[in-house]
Amino acid sequence: MKLRVLIVDDSRFMRLMIRKCIEKITDIEVKEAGNGLEALKTFKNFKPHVVFMDINMPEMDGITALKEIRSFDKDSFVIMVTALEQQSITRDLKSFSNVDFITKPFDCNTLLKLLMSYTKKIM
Repeated sequence: MKLRVLIVDDSRFMRLMIRKCIEKITDIEVKEAGNGLEALKTFKNFKPHVVFMDINMPEMDGITALKEIRSFDKDSFVIMVTALEQQSITRDLKSFSNVDFITKPFDCNTLLKLLMSYTKKIM
């Protein structure tokens, strides 16, 4: 079974950085979205195991997208990709299950360890 991952960020560069980190894993399928609205459409069709979600995006921010995703999939694994100044926002999201956080700029090894911790629960 392939691990399905959705990367959601309005920065093409950031999506590429995350993709480069996680494509070191074999048997992985990756889709991308540039904002929360695209993420919802892609999520419903792709049904990813794990979502990397930026918080600040146009059209629909990551927090709203997370809430929408949880309205139809309460068990999805979501890793919020945050900037240091967004730490207060992350405290508000601690009430969600299966939500973790990684701070920009991130280290690929840290990102992979977090992703691998989820794959053990999924696979």
